Amino acid sequence: MRNTLLEITPVVPEALWRLPELASNLFFSWHRPIRALFEDLEPELWKQCGGNPRLMLRCVRQSALDEAAADPQYLGRYAAALQLLDTYLAARPPADEPLAAYFCAEYGFHESFPIYSGGLGVLAGDYCKAASDAGAHFVAVGLLYEQGYFTQTVDDDGVQHAEYKVHDPRDLPVEPVLDSTGHWVTVTVRIGGREVAAHIWKAQAGRVPVYLLDTNTAVNAPSDRDITRRLYGGDESTRVRQEMILGIGGVRALRALGLAPAAWHLNEGHAAFLILELMREHMAKGLPLEAAIEATAAACVFTTHTPVAAGHDAFGHGLILEHFQDFINELGLPVERFLDLGAAPTVPGIFNMTRLALNGARHVNGVSRIHGAVSARLCADHWPEIRPEDNPVGFVTNGVHVPTFLHKLWSAFFDAELGPQWRERLSDSAFWAGLEAVPDERFWQTAQAVKAKMLDTVRERLAREYTRKGSSLAQLARITRLLDPARPEVLTIGFARRFATYKRATLLLRDRARLARLLNDPERPVVLLFAGKAHPADEPGKQVLREIRQLMTSAEFIGRIIFLEDYDLQLARSLVSGVDVWLNTPIAPLEASGTSGIKAAINGRLNLSILDGWWAEGCMADNGWGIPPTEVQDGDRRDSIESELILHTLQEEVIPLYYQREADGRSAEWVRRAKQAMMTVIPRFNMDRVLRDYADKLYRPAAEHYRRLAEHDYAGARQLADWKQRIRDAWPRVDLRLMEDASAEITREQKVRLRVAAHLRGLQPGDVRIEFHARRLLPQAATLPPPLCSFGAAALPGLWRAPLRATGEWNDGAAVFALETEPPGCGQFATEVRIYPWHEMLGHAHDIGLMKWL
Repeated sequence: MRNTLLEITPVVPEALWRLPELASNLFFSWHRPIRALFEDLEPELWKQCGGNPRLMLRCVRQSALDEAAADPQYLGRYAAALQLLDTYLAARPPADEPLAAYFCAEYGFHESFPIYSGGLGVLAGDYCKAASDAGAHFVAVGLLYEQGYFTQTVDDDGVQHAEYKVHDPRDLPVEPVLDSTGHWVTVTVRIGGREVAAHIWKAQAGRVPVYLLDTNTAVNAPSDRDITRRLYGGDESTRVRQEMILGIGGVRALRALGLAPAAWHLNEGHAAFLILELMREHMAKGLPLEAAIEATAAACVFTTHTPVAAGHDAFGHGLILEHFQDFINELGLPVERFLDLGAAPTVPGIFNMTRLALNGARHVNGVSRIHGAVSARLCADHWPEIRPEDNPVGFVTNGVHVPTFLHKLWSAFFDAELGPQWRERLSDSAFWAGLEAVPDERFWQTAQAVKAKMLDTVRERLAREYTRKGSSLAQLARITRLLDPARPEVLTIGFARRFATYKRATLLLRDRARLARLLNDPERPVVLLFAGKAHPADEPGKQVLREIRQLMTSAEFIGRIIFLEDYDLQLARSLVSGVDVWLNTPIAPLEASGTSGIKAAINGRLNLSILDGWWAEGCMADNGWGIPPTEVQDGDRRDSIESELILHTLQEEVIPLYYQREADGRSAEWVRRAKQAMMTVIPRFNMDRVLRDYADKLYRPAAEHYRRLAEHDYAGARQLADWKQRIRDAWPRVDLRLMEDASAEITREQKVRLRVAAHLRGLQPGDVRIEFHARRLLPQAATLPPPLCSFGAAALPGLWRAPLRATGEWNDGAAVFALETEPPGCGQFATEVRIYPWHEMLGHAHDIGLMKWL
């Protein structure tokens, strides 16, 4: 009996019999009235349980439940929550909407469900919530980690300590998926010569089912039970096996549940092995390899979040063959052809998951305008003859789930000032312009009340940390002396994110003397709040963290620089809603998107950030401060210049503006800018808009593309694969010859005319497209507001494009093509003619990657 856990659980009263149901649907994570039902039972226990309603229901006092069951007010709130949930869940997606399956290695729904590490997971959680709110036909797939990501403590020397805690499934909002006979649904994946089994769990995120695979089952060998033990843990072999379970096992899980997605969304390359499983399914139906690739790729959407090649998962050929030999044998492929599916041209001997995704998905995007362009360049050699701006990589700029990250006081404020319909009008810019008419006094009072709650949270967390360590309470008092919830008047700047070196958490510390003078000004004090985790294997990142934590107790920065340990979703929600300024200092263009600044802006907080990721699209003259990245090659000089720019902006603009107070204590111009932050960011960077962009620009086209290729026993896929082979065989000998050049100068009333001869080497005129391209030089094209979603060069300003038509003539064995078109206006244009293969079944005009210019 020594150290054996004894748990005595309460009995839920009959009047509250559906409380466990409310605790089991992740809808609670973005619906505050449901969370309040649990928190109000026993507020201190709620904190001790980390806001986990399932755990709380097993530990709450019986008397607390009995008292609630006898409280008419509580029962009324309980009934209202049930009615809302029932009404919400009753909605069904349109019958003709294609089912989208979303695969991700992590999901950040709530801090009590720790299967996330950072931004990728939080984005995935937000996306599922938006899909639920929209009633989308949507299912998500991931892994259920026994330990999840680590809990962080930091000692007084600044050394990070990572602790991994085992999570009891009873504490998590998951249930086993059972078949009609009551048995747990299990799938198997053959890995390294043995069958590995994975149970399927289900988490319900509002209307969206999230299926999570778990290899911790008695039928598996100990090493295989550990596959899903830890998020991003273990060696490369563990990572390969995790990704096989996610990708291959995930497809098999959906098949076992009778689901047939029309679009498959790979959120990062971790899930790319699902492409191999879909190929295997198609080949089992009798399709040859190339046709199976076409059918698979038509239905797949790949979102990359990584702006550097080193960030893409890649495994040695030996490791891949060790785990996949049986799979390769089943496909009946030569080993070399299988390995080619993940080959990167410049790195031999490596199976690259991004390259597998590019081979197996015809719909590819980055997560911001800059990141889309960076990814197009990074992957350009996959389409060797296509310029990066023309290749298939587009972008959908990220957003956030507003109901999750908007503070409850702002929700109440919007209800009172704008009406409850704001929840249905998140993307209506004209509606949000109504904030301008809201009295500044009430706006400022709300902002300060939210800030006071954040300061209270920060003080509480610091007190817990210092109590745990047995540290000096006098020192704690010195550290927190400016964090006064009763007087939230000190300018507070927040920096909270993963401690990777490219995020440059210490950028402002390059000139410590100047920073100390700014922070310690007795008339205009400033506090910097830091939080974040470094990956346990990232020694440089841990050193950055150590440097900041040590400054926390240094004489020049005590009470001015504060580090908060164990950054999680709860702390993130508090900081983004409560700090006055949100600081982000990445090395451009390495911030794929970043969404923490969006979360701050929707709460009326001002961003002070490098113009990269989403902020390069969201920054305007009066909704924050954008620091242009410096285009210098020397990293140290770049950091020095950008650090000085930020310190100068703080000294000359941010700090004076904040302390430019009216008689009532507010800064009128600060309030105006805070309103602008909300008015400009909420309608453009909410997750509802993101979901619509994916559905309209990616999911529906993917589903339709697959439908066309699959008709009549995959006749389209077979035809397209055969056509591509013919094109590749003939293309090296295809060339263009100018027969009649366009005049170098014409008047506005004249037409542009030219004729070319195309030597097609056995191809037909219908197999190619020849285009005239003209890019405006003068007058320069008007700069338009950047779109938040775009695919292809058609979106480029000042681009004039016109097709040449086959005349039916032949000249010395070459097909003749001609152009006669009116110019779009006067000016100077840089012109060219290009030819590329074209087929009506292509998912993207340039997915074959071939083009020639005249």
